[in-house]
Amino acid sequence: MKKIFTILFITIVALSGCKKYLDIKPKGYTIPEFYDDYERLLNNSSLYGVSSSYPVYLTDDAQSGEVKDPNKSADYQGYDLFKRNLYEFKPGRIFEAGQSDQFYEAAYEHIFVYNTIINNIENVKDRTLADRMQLKAEAQIGRAFEYLTIVNAYAAHYDPATAGTDLGVPLVLTEDINVKYKRGTVAEVYAQIRKDLDEALPHLSLRAPNNFHPTKSVGYAFLSRMYLYMGKYAEALENANEALKLNSNLIDYRIYTNKKGTWGRVCTIADQTVVFPRPNESNESIWSRFGSSSNGHVFTELYASADLLDVYQKDLPANATDQRLKLFFCDGQANFGGAITVFPGRKLWAAYVEFNHGFGTPELYLIAAECEARVGSKEVALQHLNKLRNMRIAGNQPLVAATKDEALRMALEERRRETPYQGSTRLIDLKRLNKDPRFAKTVTHKNGTETYTLPANDKRYILPLPPNVLEFNPSIPVYDR
Repeated sequence: MKKIFTILFITIVALSGCKKYLDIKPKGYTIPEFYDDYERLLNNSSLYGVSSSYPVYLTDDAQSGEVKDPNKSADYQGYDLFKRNLYEFKPGRIFEAGQSDQFYEAAYEHIFVYNTIINNIENVKDRTLADRMQLKAEAQIGRAFEYLTIVNAYAAHYDPATAGTDLGVPLVLTEDINVKYKRGTVAEVYAQIRKDLDEALPHLSLRAPNNFHPTKSVGYAFLSRMYLYMGKYAEALENANEALKLNSNLIDYRIYTNKKGTWGRVCTIADQTVVFPRPNESNESIWSRFGSSSNGHVFTELYASADLLDVYQKDLPANATDQRLKLFFCDGQANFGGAITVFPGRKLWAAYVEFNHGFGTPELYLIAAECEARVGSKEVALQHLNKLRNMRIAGNQPLVAATKDEALRMALEERRRETPYQGSTRLIDLKRLNKDPRFAKTVTHKNGTETYTLPANDKRYILPLPPNVLEFNPSIPVYDR
């Protein structure tokens, strides 16, 4: 009974969102004392939701609905105000006073739980040191993942010339409620991420009971993403290749079709009762994580922008079909089980599929292709892209590129086709690619007769700290966005 009370108490405290400095500091807490208490903390399904997709509203993938749109979910006036603020590239705060930011706040709630495990699991006496170190390593992967996600959303993108002074996010490494926190620099946050990964990797196992648990392949996949974001392409390539040695599986999208409805609308052609696999059931998944909170996805809220649709048409062979566009969008109309909703000439994002926000093989192929095109072999880059495209495009033909720059362009556009509307992926890509004059772009949004623009490298690409944080900490430094 004591163990049950302890685990319930700390879970409630850690995930209740008490309003303090980071909007998560509890008024009190109890430290568990048995291994299975910590194991239950780590296995709590609330930790699996890691990234909201509302940052999509800042990107070039987004096309809003009309005022009084026939699709009520996309009615522009029906959007939350903060989503309209993002879409219109409003400066300053995007949330109203007292409003929660479930992306930021959930991340720190998770970090508090991971800190509790990391800082105390070695002290329990009822399991071997190897068991305890493995559990600690899994928590370190979780904490590092949260920090990599939020530092790339709420801070300037990593730049070796300025990372030592650019504002990052608050670094919280303890569950001690009396410790005062400060906003670390981007360099400090990345250093902590790398420290957690270096310490965790030797203690991760090669196999796990399910892919909610990180294994050694997660360590390599994590490093490949981190180095990609840092612009260290040789290191990103090396780790992507190591991860692909452990898992190189891909799902064949060509065997799927659509049926009417919402969840489960993507199903196999042979048997409509067999639906598209969730991340924890997918052989593509290396580590499974879902979108978090009510803003974890934007299904039916947004249409594909003209810019995104143009990218889907690039490098598409004659008479071929990109299954990602066919399966996950509704073309001109939607039938979710009731009356048919019609929106002529537009494609609605209506995947109703749980995409993996953790780590998976498609991202590894894309990282490897991009990095080969930058620092390696053009031919190998195309091999990676062709392998992925063969599983995504019915009637695909091998890509051919005359130069490494052309192969790089193909890799970046394939990445965009593979991951639209998924967490903050496109926002991060815009921020990192804006630093390269070849790929820097001004994002343009339209709604009715209104046009809004966001130039490359504008501070408005950086999400602001939530109002609850600023209310309790008016002196905390912020970006002038």
